[in-house]
Amino acid sequence: MPRLRKLIAMAFALIPLAFVFMASAAQAEKRVALVVGNAGYQVGALATPANDAGLVAQTLQAAGFDVVGARDLDQDSLRRAFRDFLEKATAAGPDTVAFIYVSGYGVQLEGENYFVPVDAKIARDADVAAEAIRLSDYIRPLAALKLKASIVVLDAARANPFAKSGPPLAGGLALVEPEPGVLIAFNAAPGTVAPEGQGPYGPYAQALAEMMREGGLPLAGVFDRARLRVNDVTKGAEVPWYASKAETSLVFFERASDAPPPAVSIEQTAAMRARPMRDLGAQDAYVAALERDTLQGYLDFLAAYPDDPMAARVRAIVAARREAITWRRTRVVDTPPAYWSYLRRYPDGPHAADAHRRLAFLAAAFEPPPAFTAIAYDLPPPPPEEIVYIRRPVLVFDDPVFAFAPPPPPPVIFLAPPPPEFVVLAPPPPPIGIFVLPMPVYRPVPVWVSPPAYVAPPPNNVIYNNVHNTVVVNNVTNTVTITNPSGQTQTVPPAVAMAPAAQPAAVSTQAAPAQQAAPAPAAPAPAASLAPSLPPSVAQKAATLQPQSPQGAAQPNAPASAATQPPPQRGQPLPGMKGQPLPSATGTSATGTSATPTTPSAAITPGTPSAAPGSAKPATAPLQGPTAKPTTPTSPSAAITPGTSAPAGSAKPATSPAQTPAATTPSAAVTPSTSTPAAGAPAKRKTPTQTPTAKPSTTTPSAAITPTAPLSAPGASAKPATPPPHTPAAKPSTPTTPSAAITPGTPSPANKPATPTQVPAAKPAIPSSLPTPAKPVTASPSPPPASVAKPATPPPQIPAAHPAPPPAKPIAPAAAAAGPPPAVAPKAAPPQPKGCPAGKTMAVVNGQPVCK
Repeated sequence: MPRLRKLIAMAFALIPLAFVFMASAAQAEKRVALVVGNAGYQVGALATPANDAGLVAQTLQAAGFDVVGARDLDQDSLRRAFRDFLEKATAAGPDTVAFIYVSGYGVQLEGENYFVPVDAKIARDADVAAEAIRLSDYIRPLAALKLKASIVVLDAARANPFAKSGPPLAGGLALVEPEPGVLIAFNAAPGTVAPEGQGPYGPYAQALAEMMREGGLPLAGVFDRARLRVNDVTKGAEVPWYASKAETSLVFFERASDAPPPAVSIEQTAAMRARPMRDLGAQDAYVAALERDTLQGYLDFLAAYPDDPMAARVRAIVAARREAITWRRTRVVDTPPAYWSYLRRYPDGPHAADAHRRLAFLAAAFEPPPAFTAIAYDLPPPPPEEIVYIRRPVLVFDDPVFAFAPPPPPPVIFLAPPPPEFVVLAPPPPPIGIFVLPMPVYRPVPVWVSPPAYVAPPPNNVIYNNVHNTVVVNNVTNTVTITNPSGQTQTVPPAVAMAPAAQPAAVSTQAAPAQQAAPAPAAPAPAASLAPSLPPSVAQKAATLQPQSPQGAAQPNAPASAATQPPPQRGQPLPGMKGQPLPSATGTSATGTSATPTTPSAAITPGTPSAAPGSAKPATAPLQGPTAKPTTPTSPSAAITPGTSAPAGSAKPATSPAQTPAATTPSAAVTPSTSTPAAGAPAKRKTPTQTPTAKPSTTTPSAAITPTAPLSAPGASAKPATPPPHTPAAKPSTPTTPSAAITPGTPSPANKPATPTQVPAAKPAIPSSLPTPAKPVTASPSPPPASVAKPATPPPQIPAAHPAPPPAKPIAPAAAAAGPPPAVAPKAAPPQPKGCPAGKTMAVVNGQPVCK
């Protein structure tokens, strides 16, 4: 007896463990989904598929599905996405529910359904197999996995613009027999097409999302009620269809035991379905036939009410269904007698071209022999009144030729009114990432509705963790705004929103500053973490197609070379803008100097030389020149068009093209091959081998300067080679207020002939502190001694804050041409003293010329 009591006590102790084990086993159900919305077709964009895919994906997320989704996929990306999903479903295991939803263009060919990528080019029927995706190639492997349930929804029965030449394609999608464990659904009945939606969402996707959110509604009930809703919204123009061999009991959401009673109970619907058509009124009978959606149900309605206004509409539905079933039977047999049998019943039917294609493939004649054995169909031949419907190229139930009467609204016992949040759905904000689905504002399900407890929570799912809260995802600021049923709002980063049961505690009107500091780039990572993630192969492709970070703008204090610096990208700051240094002639960075900002001058177009205002100087070749001082602000000049010489204060000879330009402070938008000498600094002529150097300064630019634009450099002196003939210099001109635009070919206002055709040398930036200039001297008639020809040591940098440089003394042209041209171009001569007494020669000591 004590032993028996011990056994009973042990049994009672094991009962809770058994419940725990059963609960853990029930929670093993995984849910995975693939959602694709193709809208941006090359042949013409569709309005709703991308939004429809986003709405369905969001609803699946709330129901506990681990969703991957994308929009506007080409053929390669679409095939890879399907393969990725098959691998994911395989890894999930047998206790998995798989859901596939595709929206876009669908076509049928020879009994197979194809989904069309956005880049497809289908000019005739032979292009379909090569340009589109045959769906059976992926549905069969999915069915072979023997999952708990597989659901495939094709929102793709649309009037398409393909195959305009050659034999026509049958309209809509082809009726198919689902594999065991699979449910296949179309947005329109086989052989028919749906009208294009007028709102932000298609009627089928919106109805499907509404019915999936109904707590406790079985899988078949979701699609039955979606058909009634779509038929009511479209006034009978669209009749969805589905066929199922899924045997598992499946609900998207559970209904709590304390929930209010539903408006339409499953028991009432079942009782209505069991009643004969004659026992129902005409309107109720029509809705009952539509809810059953069987050929026999429609025939029963016609038998009961042959003269009702809805009889013509039902007769068109029967005609399309009878022809679709007949063609399916013919295609399964796939013999010449089968196709001859179809052509005997439907010589002008929608699949007559398909029958001819198969006969040609089987090397059989189009015309049947005098005697052949026709196959036995399960259906009688179509009556004459049905032929008018199947002769239409594309069967649409709102065809004005038919002039059908609008159907009556469904009674509440069949279909309750839509919830307030589904009466008018706001369009989603546009997605910011390539391939990323649009994310509408999530509307919470009632508190008595929730995902089944036995479903494994999907990873990083904002919607699932806030199924009873209103969720607004902002992919620009990468934040999530959550509003609970009490009206409390909180804006949080995605990491917080992804945490289970994220409940806002207080009203928050703004996001964290760190989250609003900078918009997220158009990359899949932030969007995928909030919206459905991209399939792995699509995510890799998106990463390669994202705009790269700007390159080519030099960073401050970083070495840069005018020859090696890459050009800036469009839309990025040019060198010299926003603190970026200008390219240097010596390959060193610009540091340590600054220039006085100047008023921006006009845009200077290519090939336009422009001289800044300053004192006029004759075109001579002095042995030494003064160092330039900071310039004063100048007023903006007029726009200068190509081929026009700008008004100048001084005429200066052009330097050799071999000279490397140095960076300068921008005074105008300078495009390539444009030179802009700085104010107050005469240009010095160089030999082709001389390269003046200068320390550029990082300054606040006044206008954008295109890299590699040659700019003249002040203060760069070199001993000239044999100078070209010079023309008389112009008198200095007084700077004026902005003048009118100078048209091409108009000579400069300067009163002088054109200067020699040489490319001007680039000038360095005019710094605010420069070394004390040496006093200019007049060149002697004879060339300097050999000791002077050595490279000059730069003088020490002594800061000076003079407002303007002293003008250099003019040198006569004859003095510049007195010396004979050397055999080899001499290097830059060092600064020389004003003169040496007789018997002494000049030498350089510590960088200064002295007389010895």
